[in-house]
Amino acid sequence: MDTVLYGLSPQQQEDRASFAAFVDDHLVPEADRWDREQQLPDSIVELLGKSRLLVPTLPIEAGGSAMDVETYGLLSEELGRGCGNIRNLVAVQGMVAHAILKWGTKEQADRWVPRIGTGETVGAFALTEPEAGSDARNGSMTAERIGAGYVLNGRKKWMSFGQRAGIFLVFARLEDEPAAFVVERGTDGFRTEPISGLLGLRASELAELTFDGCVVPESHLISRGRLTFDLLATGSLDYGRYSTAYGSVGLAQACLTASLEYTRERTQFGVPLRDHQLVRRMLTDMISSVEAARLLCRQAGVLRARHHKDAIRQTLIAKYVASRAGFAAANDAVQLHGANGIGPDFPVQRHLRDAKVQEIIEGTSQIQQLQIAELTL
Repeated sequence: MDTVLYGLSPQQQEDRASFAAFVDDHLVPEADRWDREQQLPDSIVELLGKSRLLVPTLPIEAGGSAMDVETYGLLSEELGRGCGNIRNLVAVQGMVAHAILKWGTKEQADRWVPRIGTGETVGAFALTEPEAGSDARNGSMTAERIGAGYVLNGRKKWMSFGQRAGIFLVFARLEDEPAAFVVERGTDGFRTEPISGLLGLRASELAELTFDGCVVPESHLISRGRLTFDLLATGSLDYGRYSTAYGSVGLAQACLTASLEYTRERTQFGVPLRDHQLVRRMLTDMISSVEAARLLCRQAGVLRARHHKDAIRQTLIAKYVASRAGFAAANDAVQLHGANGIGPDFPVQRHLRDAKVQEIIEGTSQIQQLQIAELTL
């Protein structure tokens, strides 16, 4: 990729090269194994924390590196190229940490945000419920005031890293208004149950959460009122959506690179696969979609950096196009690899499974079709 064509500054080009080297050294060799084992080792979480890449957009004093939003996009792309689970981990930690930093009190931020930023503990974003996925605004989990605290009752499902998280940002209805609480692992009345056997992002350690008379102190209330959903929840999802968009580009790039190498080396009917016209058509479609999706992500990043009023819509468009491009590229990559594409020795089968998940998380493609139209028409 010629970074000049994407308007990258010399510093951004240097950062991107550093991210690529980190991914090649630490993620690419292990990603298939993590997928098979359906979990991440503690060592990679610790390494990300020590490298200030776990929540790089946090201030330095909070465990981040004060990374700007455009550079964060480049990091997300490289992480997505190497391992979708790590890209997801970094996105979720950012969603939780920034929500507490922005909407919590100084005491709450000082207590929890650095622990997430440094990797001392992992955060989970608990919004989705068994009966409320895309319609998360109408979740049924409740919170009631009791004395100097709140009692939580209900269930959450599909929580990324819910198996290992020590801090959960939990959304519930308090006096018929949305509210957000921090619940720490080990709190009485709170338990987690692992979810395994997923199609993709298998090492994202998903869990179902049950709150049965779970009491938290008043100091664990982060926000309440209409803006809790309209700004806190949707803002966090927007942060994750931007990461998913760029991560999908990285995944598509991994599939393109693998396909170019495989079709150059694999010979059928006396010539390399890439010399067959139908194969070249598939490669051309893949090349074009990767380039187009990357440009949309760059545009979204520039607008986000400028706090432009169209940044949210452009991020929706980038995620919609990039996640679909990622799945199409992975699907074609498996096809080009033939029987090898569905075997355990080539990562394109993992990319295909992960790509389908990325069309669902942070807003399904169908929900985004509605949102993009609503913000445009």
